[in-house]
Amino acid sequence: MRLAKRVESLPPYLFVEISRKIAERKAKGEDVVSFGIGDPDIPTPPHIIERLCKEARIPANQRYPESEGLPELRKTIANWYQKRFNVTLDPDKEVAPLIGSKEGIAHIALCLLNPGDVALITDPGYPVYTIGTNLAGGTSHYLPISPKNNYLPDLDSIPESVLEKTRVLWLNYPNNPTGAVADLQFFNKAVAFAKKHNICICHDGPYSEVAFDGYTPVSFLQVEGAKDVGIEFHSLSKTYNMTGWRIGMAVGNAEVINSLKTIKSNIDSGIPQAIQYAAIEALTGPQNCIKEHNDVYQRRRDLIVDTLNKMGLEAKMPKASLYIWAKVPNGFTSVEFTNDLLDKVGVVVTPGVGYGQNGEGYIRLSLTIADASLLKGLSRMAQWHDSKNILRPKKV
Repeated sequence: MRLAKRVESLPPYLFVEISRKIAERKAKGEDVVSFGIGDPDIPTPPHIIERLCKEARIPANQRYPESEGLPELRKTIANWYQKRFNVTLDPDKEVAPLIGSKEGIAHIALCLLNPGDVALITDPGYPVYTIGTNLAGGTSHYLPISPKNNYLPDLDSIPESVLEKTRVLWLNYPNNPTGAVADLQFFNKAVAFAKKHNICICHDGPYSEVAFDGYTPVSFLQVEGAKDVGIEFHSLSKTYNMTGWRIGMAVGNAEVINSLKTIKSNIDSGIPQAIQYAAIEALTGPQNCIKEHNDVYQRRRDLIVDTLNKMGLEAKMPKASLYIWAKVPNGFTSVEFTNDLLDKVGVVVTPGVGYGQNGEGYIRLSLTIADASLLKGLSRMAQWHDSKNILRPKKV
């Protein structure tokens, strides 16, 4: 049997490979501590679960939902954006509920790219931006981000020959994997850039509510004219610990949102209505859970960063997101270091190179790990460090 070339060319999804390694170890009876996947360990707040259970018992919610989502949900999303960011959205034309934001991120390339078109993607960056581009027959042009540019892409450095074919610019702040943030000054520049070159901006913003030390992330759509050139993806997964319920949204430019709705209506049958009502409860109900969750994550952030810096792994305190981005020790590639940690002390971290070549030399650790496991994992990493009296010299 011959598979399509688009499937044969796809690499294994990074976290599937990590999960496979963990499963292999556990099958051998080994105790593994994972800082790998950003899946909140804190349960979905009880009032959201109660609404979900209530709605699941109603027969009308047990049938096919509409692919474009309940009108009540679209209106609730628009109201949330108005209240949170002072961004006005038409719930009928500028809001599209998603089966988790990842689904929309993968599908949007089918709306915006023809074979041979270019998508600008930051490196390191979330792998699905590239995967969606590949599936649509597009080409990825990578924009290196690093501490030297505060993990913001240099839009002025892109060759004109690339810009002529570019249709999409992917941005993601607060950033995965680096934890970097962007301000409205940067987004203003990005909007002007997109208007000049007739490019659609896709901003991925699921971590806007996971922030620390009094910092409040902004939305790309707060910039004047942003809806003229782009859309924003968001999710309830990280804000309300609803990763398993698979619900998110895309909002912004009406033409792009309509194209995404058209693609989705031909591919999926929408979000189960009980989950949509749970999302309404999340967005309109008590919001104190967000601060409670962030307080937990901030405490974990401080502990992880302090431990890593004592080990010489050079990690900075992120203002937002669920991740710590840290340098690997001298003499190791990111994959070598992650393999060594797993082999020697049973700790899983994510190799930075999994997010792009510019992620080489770094690892990502997630804050979504129960306190007892976190302490165990950090203790094991400290043991690994203590066992290395002299680190291997750098390769040349």
